[in-house]
Amino acid sequence: MTMALYSTSALESALMPEEQLLFSVDHMSMSNSFNVNQYDGGEYTMGMAYLAAWQGPVYDADDPYGDGVTRDDLAAVKHVQQMLIIDGKDYQGIKEAVFKYGGVQTSLYSTIASSKTKTPYYNKQTNSYCYMGQDKPNHDVVIIGWDDNYPKENFNVDLEGDGAFICQNSWGSSFGDNGVFYVSYYDTNVGTHNVVYTDIESADNYDNIYQSDLCGWVGKMGYDKEDMYGANIFTAQSAEPLRASGFYATAADTSYKLYVVKNFENEYSFKNKTLVAEGSLKNAGYYTVDFDEPVDLESGERYAIVLYINTPGSTHPMAIEYNSGEAYMSTVNLDDGEGYISYDGVAYINVKEKQDCNLCIKAFSDNR
Repeated sequence: MTMALYSTSALESALMPEEQLLFSVDHMSMSNSFNVNQYDGGEYTMGMAYLAAWQGPVYDADDPYGDGVTRDDLAAVKHVQQMLIIDGKDYQGIKEAVFKYGGVQTSLYSTIASSKTKTPYYNKQTNSYCYMGQDKPNHDVVIIGWDDNYPKENFNVDLEGDGAFICQNSWGSSFGDNGVFYVSYYDTNVGTHNVVYTDIESADNYDNIYQSDLCGWVGKMGYDKEDMYGANIFTAQSAEPLRASGFYATAADTSYKLYVVKNFENEYSFKNKTLVAEGSLKNAGYYTVDFDEPVDLESGERYAIVLYINTPGSTHPMAIEYNSGEAYMSTVNLDDGEGYISYDGVAYINVKEKQDCNLCIKAFSDNR
């Protein structure tokens, strides 16, 4: 639930000021593709997968918080088309993202279970928190501001210097200052895992989504070099213009090229690929790239989206969905896609021959 709660909170804070919307936490935590219950928590990439797949968000009024049930008949009321991952401990990047986009979702280690819990890491008088230790993050919060001059004396531990992020928590107005508290810049985990929702569009931006990676970015693959080609094959539902593709950059400074292959038949069809977009991406994250020109498809036509990706310093640049062995991945469906990979863009093999996985490459189209 923690993952869902802060994904929806960060999403809400990234909307335009005139849009005061409340999204359903229950729906994100229960109507996703993972084998989790509402109180298991989860990785921030799980929230990204739910949003990238258009499984949500939905309004809290349609799937209210805390009743232990969810609805699987609801359509997403917004389409999230871009989510940036900010490098660990890049405090300047976090501040810039808060300023530009709203709240940044980040993770802490917390022994606090509610507003009534006592812990040596939290100063109740000053609403200030700092943990310095080896425990891994287990709780998400939303960074909504910062104060470089916030006094180090306000924390329960001795610190080298001043400064704190201003964070929103989930335990209601009785915690902190109406739900808001300070986390020291010197906290071990704050700012280590960060995601910000940067492109939230209306639900009519595209009519159709084609995908086989409902669990999103679970792992990475490659040829022990920084670049490779990957392709997913889809079948057009109707005569429609193909407009865009969605994929993950697994690290900063990734460059890409996108191609389309019409009338795909087999591995030899890749020689007929046409370049439709190219560019570079500053941050890791999930991106949707519009094609330079739409590609017209006929009903029932098989087509390929080909992604060339180059991620400096990486040996496994391509995001994949696979069964990692974790309990929450036991429901992953790896038979819903047809994907190919290539070392050089000339010879392609079915991705299942190298690893039992799906490639994280989506396609978007409009109805004619």
